[in-house]
Amino acid sequence: MSVAFSPDGKTLASGTGSADGTIHLWDTSTGQLKQTIKWHPDNVNTLCFSPDGQILVSGSSDNTIRLWDAATGEHKRTLTGHTSSVESVRFSSDGQTLASGSWDGTVLLWDIKTQE
Repeated sequence: MSVAFSPDGKTLASGTGSADGTIHLWDTSTGQLKQTIKWHPDNVNTLCFSPDGQILVSGSSDNTIRLWDAATGEHKRTLTGHTSSVESVRFSSDGQTLASGSWDGTVLLWDIKTQE
């Protein structure tokens, strides 16, 4: 299970530890579920928001990284390149580069501007 706060602290994203591949977006002021995103066919292992809060990123046991519109939950892009479970995703402070780490022993860097 993974959790991540949006930069403004108003949304908490949680990835389920079960194999249903869902991400839940919660309103931190009310505790109410705002949205459920279901796209990954396997565990969601890691989550992070872009520094501007516009993009939510998920990494999964399905070896993929998915980018979501943080406001709408709309799927924006799937990044592939790892050959094993993605366990960590983090943005650079300027939000231009995403780093991902995997059980395949690699760390990949993604130029987000060219990936959207």
